[in-house]
Amino acid sequence: MRVIFWGSRGSLPFALNAAALKTKLVRALTAAAGRNLDTEEKARVFIDNDLDFSVSHTFGGNTPCVEIQAGSGEYVLCDLGSGVREFGIAALARHGTKSPQTYHVFMSHVHWDHIMGFPFFLPAYLPGNRVVIYGCHDVIESALRRQQDEPCFPVSFDKLGANIEFVALDPHSTSNAAGFRVTPLRQFHSGDSYGFRFERDGKVLVYSTDAEHKLDDPRASDEFVDFLRDADLVIFDAMYSFADSVSVKEDWGHSSNVVAVELCQRANAKHLCLFHHEPAFDDERITRIWRETQRLEEITRLGEPLKVSAAYDGLVIDF
Repeated sequence: MRVIFWGSRGSLPFALNAAALKTKLVRALTAAAGRNLDTEEKARVFIDNDLDFSVSHTFGGNTPCVEIQAGSGEYVLCDLGSGVREFGIAALARHGTKSPQTYHVFMSHVHWDHIMGFPFFLPAYLPGNRVVIYGCHDVIESALRRQQDEPCFPVSFDKLGANIEFVALDPHSTSNAAGFRVTPLRQFHSGDSYGFRFERDGKVLVYSTDAEHKLDDPRASDEFVDFLRDADLVIFDAMYSFADSVSVKEDWGHSSNVVAVELCQRANAKHLCLFHHEPAFDDERITRIWRETQRLEEITRLGEPLKVSAAYDGLVIDF
């Protein structure tokens, strides 16, 4: 399987502003002082090998959209945040506008940051394309339609050229969808959200965003550990610090990196990817949280190592 992150932020899109870019340039130039970087190749090697991730990269600012590739020839996505716009542009660049494609989309829920990209999803405007939208909420179609109603958007949902279908998933059972065995799990979040466990060809991916996991509720945490059991990759909502998640932001519907590590270790998961980054956190802070999470995993390790990554727009994970 291959997973591509087109949007990794939570709540609202976040742009790298001029001041933040200038700070990165100053740090990069300072680190490069005295080095002979007189070719692009030398400069790229320096950037890749010697600069801290927070200087050489950005986590990006698009809201959730994750692509899953498993060799089926049809596209599979999780959520329709602002990142789906860039995904759609890339898909059209690959196929052109006259080669119909099928897009399968699994919706965790319909809060605005998870649907706001759909009006800008170009494949939905092209006749011949097929967009199949799966979810456990009965309001998915109405939510997507309403955000394109007057006066919010100039093109109504009914003007989309693609064949758009809605498929209701049973939240209490496993279904065969888009070439996967898909198991939903209801999660604690305002209005509920659903995580998805995808299984195919012996590989397991769990997509779990917008979920608050309370470790003081053994029944709920045990159920979620079973949901994660032996997963090859877990995409996990780690929006808050642990201190925030158990104090001022308790019951806000999001989790922390500390909870992510504990649950994944208990489940014998192989790879944890921190996701749904807080829009108030800059690249330096997210990088620090990522490094702290890696260290936490090392000192609390129960068995086999758990790899820890932090999602960013454009990240590709193969497993």
